[in-house]
Amino acid sequence: MSILIKNVLLNNKRCNVKIESNRFVKIESNLTIQFESNNSTQIIDGSKFAILPTFYNMHTHAAMSLMRGYADDLELHTWLEDHIWPLEKNLNEDIVYHGARLAILEMIKSGTVFFNDMYFFPFGTARAAEELGIRADIAPVLIDGMDDSKTEDLITYAKDTIDHSPLYSDRVRFTVSPHAIYTVSSKTLQQSAALALNEDLPFQIHISETKTEVKNALNTFGLRPVQYLDSLGILTPNVSLIHCVHIDDTDRNILYERGVNVVHCPISNMKLTSGRFEYRSLHDIGIHLTLGTDGACSNNNLSILDEMKFAALSAKTDSEDPTVAPAQEIFNIATINGAKAAGLNTGVIEEGKLADCILVNLDHPYLVPSGHLISDMVYSASPECIDTVICDGRILMRDRKVMGEEEIIRDANEAYLDLIQK
Repeated sequence: MSILIKNVLLNNKRCNVKIESNRFVKIESNLTIQFESNNSTQIIDGSKFAILPTFYNMHTHAAMSLMRGYADDLELHTWLEDHIWPLEKNLNEDIVYHGARLAILEMIKSGTVFFNDMYFFPFGTARAAEELGIRADIAPVLIDGMDDSKTEDLITYAKDTIDHSPLYSDRVRFTVSPHAIYTVSSKTLQQSAALALNEDLPFQIHISETKTEVKNALNTFGLRPVQYLDSLGILTPNVSLIHCVHIDDTDRNILYERGVNVVHCPISNMKLTSGRFEYRSLHDIGIHLTLGTDGACSNNNLSILDEMKFAALSAKTDSEDPTVAPAQEIFNIATINGAKAAGLNTGVIEEGKLADCILVNLDHPYLVPSGHLISDMVYSASPECIDTVICDGRILMRDRKVMGEEEIIRDANEAYLDLIQK
């Protein structure tokens, strides 16, 4: 099936956009040219829309959407140890499946078509992503409690999970994600990093999220968290480091030299008061920045629109410079940079690129008056501005409706009751 979007605004010009299979095959600004179409071509009138790249959520725990609002307003370690981890003992694959479906519904409705997930029962999350048509890198969270006698079993588990990737479409794959340096032994960290390199897969880990983590790392390893990972030989270009709130100049130079990706989660950092992300120093040195929402339990939503706004405003506030983190730069971090970190040939609307795009309603009050679309998307837009979402050449949302959304919401409410009543 092909899609023809007629008379849509792209880069301030009206054009026709043709999608075949999963790629943009023709973008023509001469609207008098007639594209070949047939009964299998779906035609969309784009006259009231602009076409934009989709968003790439580079860090989340999707199924935690079922914990939205649970144990709010607590310090990170208290939140984790006294509330989240005990509740997570009640999880099973079915609960994770329904939580992930709810998360994916929310992401689609806010223009996101890819998420990088670290959580338990990964097959439940993968099933949800496959069914709803979104892209996903999904990893079982690896935790050995600093006991390296568990390394072999964890690496075997990770390998077995990765071996399931061929059972899914190219949109979904399994990756490697140890939790953090305070929950995973050096042996497991090194072997999981080696596994990711050998399988040519992404590797993600939480790092330098709190002052407590840095203090304990210095006491335990004699090194700051980033420097500790580097001493283990783990920092390579396939690595995404989540948070990176408490880092120094030495850390920044290491991150740049090793070519790693840094995932900024501004709302989660603010809510848990983890610390200040030094946007300007990281960006200016040339570190590859991306955006993530973290889980809906620490955010409390999965909208990259919100992350863009908070990333821009926090960078300006912290630097006391309104010119820092301009809208186009932040928008690129959420689109092009995310796609690149995920290894996807997309993130822009160009011929030959994978067909991921959103159609935004130019008549929505948040986007009026017209003429400043990227600034409006970063500073004022809400998910309601997004009418249509296309991923891999397939329409996932049209007229703000996602197929089966009523069932997804009903089942998520039931799964939540199962989770808290166990």
